[in-house]
Amino acid sequence: MAKSFKLEIVTPESIFYKGDAELVIVRTMDGDEGFMAGHTWACKLLNIGEIWIQEAGQSDFKVAASAHGFVDVKNEVMVFVDAAEWPGDIDLSRAQNEKERAEAILNRREKAVDQTDEEYLKAKISLNKALNRMKVAKGGRRAKA
Repeated sequence: MAKSFKLEIVTPESIFYKGDAELVIVRTMDGDEGFMAGHTWACKLLNIGEIWIQEAGQSDFKVAASAHGFVDVKNEVMVFVDAAEWPGDIDLSRAQNEKERAEAILNRREKAVDQTDEEYLKAKISLNKALNRMKVAKGGRRAKA
């Protein structure tokens, strides 16, 4: 059995996850990165993506959708994100509605309708979050097609 470490995932509303893990994989701004016990200390910004948790003594991973945040790696790993959801908690129809609303805003931008850069960026983020939530609800990036 591999060494384990304390892992905590925190959102503004609550402690989303707390337990012993052998591996956690998060989406940083540079791509997916994994952290194990004894990893060099690090602090990295997180992008919208998936969090993969391999709990101590387990071979399967728990997967969650996550929003922006950061990871702080020391003897313990702390993940702070704006939002996190387990696949079973994701409302697919709500995610689909958010996707369609964001696409409509982005399409207006392409037709040169008056829109601020902030509105455009918020729509892009909203679209990415919705697509990520939909993907995780269906099993994440490793799901069988």
